[in-house]
Formats: sequence, C-alpha cells, structure tokens
Amino acid sequence: MEAAIILKNQLVMTSYKKLQSLRYSNGLRCASPVKETGYNRIWLRDNIYQSLGIEKINIREAVRTYRAILKLLRKHEWKIDKAILSRPKTKYDYIHPIYTPKMSEINQEWGFKQNDAIGALLFKIGDLELKGKKILRSKKDKQLIQKLVYYLASIEYWHDKDNGIWEENEEVHASSVGACVAGLKKISKIVYVPKWLIENGEKTLKELLPRESETKDVDMALLSLIYPYNVVNKKMATTILKNVESKLVRNKGVIRYLGDKYYFKEREAEWTMGFPWLAIIYKNLNNPEKYAYYMRKTIEVLNENSELPELYFGNSEEHNENTPLGWSHALMIVALS
Repeated sequence: MEAAIILKNQLVMTSYKKLQSLRYSNGLRCASPVKETGYNRIWLRDNIYQSLGIEKINIREAVRTYRAILKLLRKHEWKIDKAILSRPKTKYDYIHPIYTPKMSEINQEWGFKQNDAIGALLFKIGDLELKGKKILRSKKDKQLIQKLVYYLASIEYWHDKDNGIWEENEEVHASSVGACVAGLKKISKIVYVPKWLIENGEKTLKELLPRESETKDVDMALLSLIYPYNVVNKKMATTILKNVESKLVRNKGVIRYLGDKYYFKEREAEWTMGFPWLAIIYKNLNNPEKYAYYMRKTIEVLNENSELPELYFGNSEEHNENTPLGWSHALMIVALS
C-alpha cells in the first residue's frame, strides 16, 4: 500500500511538472512545446482542461490562468461586442479559440468556430467562484462574463454548426452544445442567464444524443458531457460509455471517432487522453475495477521520458511529436487525485 501511494504521488508530481513546463510568463499554457506543429500556441480549451489538473495541486496557479484568459479576451473584446450586436457572418467574426504566446489572434484558417471553449470557460469560472475561489476581480470582469452569455445567445449556440473539440467539419456537435449548457447553468448563479437560453440547448441534446453529430454516432468528445460537465443522466452516461468502449478504445489510447484521418497510418490514431478520462469517469461512478483498469492503461502509455504524448499511431508503439500533451497529463492528475 505504501509503495502504491509513493508511485501515485510521483506520477502526480511528474505530471504537474510537465504542465508547469508548458506555462508562459503571462500565466497561459501551450498545448505542447512543439513549434513545428504549432502546438506551442495557446488554445482556450486546452488551458481550461489543463487547469482541471493544476487546481488539484495549486489552486492559485489555476486562478492565475483563468484571469489570464479574461485578460486575453478583454484584449479582443471588440470582437465579442460586434458578435453580440450582429450574429457573426464569417468564421473570423467568432471568438478565436487559439492565440500566439503574446495573445495575438491566429489569422490562418484553423476551425475558428469552437463554441465549446466558451462554454467550458463559463463552466469553470462559475464552478470556482461558487467554491469561493475568486477569479472575477472587478466589474469589468463580470461584465465580460455577461457579454459571453449574450455572445452565446447571439450565435444561437444550440443549433450553430461549429468545428467542435477536434476543430474539423462544421456540424451541430453535442459536445459543444453540452459545454454551453453546462457553462450557462453554472454561471447563472453569478450573472444573468435567461432560462430559454439553457432550455434551447437542452432540447438539442435531447434530440441529438447519444450521437455526437449528424455524421458521428460515437465520439470521444462525448465523454466531456459526463466529465467535467455532468449534463447527462446516468442512463445516457452509461450509453455513451458503452459506445465509446465498444467502438473507440484501443491498446494505446482511444480513437476520436471511426474514420479519423488525423495522423492516420493504416488505422486511426490512438489518443492517450482517453484512458485517464475514462478512469476519472469510472472513479466518479464508483466502479473501482474499471477505474483501476484505465489507470493501468494510462501508466502503460507513458513514454521513455514519463510523458503522455498526444497520440500513438494506430496499432503501433510509435507516438507522434506532440509530447508531452498537457491535456493528457492534467486528466492523469485528476484521475489520481
């Protein structure tokens, strides 16, 4: 038992150090340190998911990251104002999901429509504020959060075709709608959120689930509706888990969806984040056997540098260059905490 505790603590601290190595001086983090692939840039979503792990070790660091995101959004607040006044007509008019280390927008096409990132931000700021962790420091901060609510209303997130978590084809994604529903529910304790804005999203989820979208019946992104958002009931969670495990789980990770062409080599790439994600969910569902199984799988896919890479090429021992991946390490910390 003592040896297990020591190993657990070592894995947690190693992952924490990996996450800290991705931090810029402004408090934001890159997805991975690799410049050649562009992963040294700042994704809103990745910073939020990384902070799920950071807050387990150092809550002040997590708060610093969320405040840095607010600072970043204030820098581009004119875009939010414009989108509220008139529903965006081009992809560029949406809030950008990705920035340079100096907080400038990425001007190249990169799946700009990622509504889940805004939902995720509202969810975690609301969550931490309600827990007494002060993120909003001024009226301007609170006004910005209110504007994000109006922004989701303006883009009509509940039927807006976005690029989703994986930044790909434009569809109505259950994972994006669910993130917005969760965020609006949580932040409604802090700013004004009209009931219909939540109800419209819930209606879409009821119609779409357990599918992720029109073209995907099962997708790893659906796990987010169970953790961290908890916007599906136990029956739907069980269905999602059954679909993911029966169709997407592989030896070295979880594929994003059937037919995924990203880093495709004969077979779909296997993403390491899927194992700790499933471990967290089964831990929360009080299933120690499944939890232990996916924790073992997580540890098994650490590379020779004790890193969780983004993915392994299908049915191989070779991983891609994006290592360590902050998102994976953050989920590992949560799973072990």
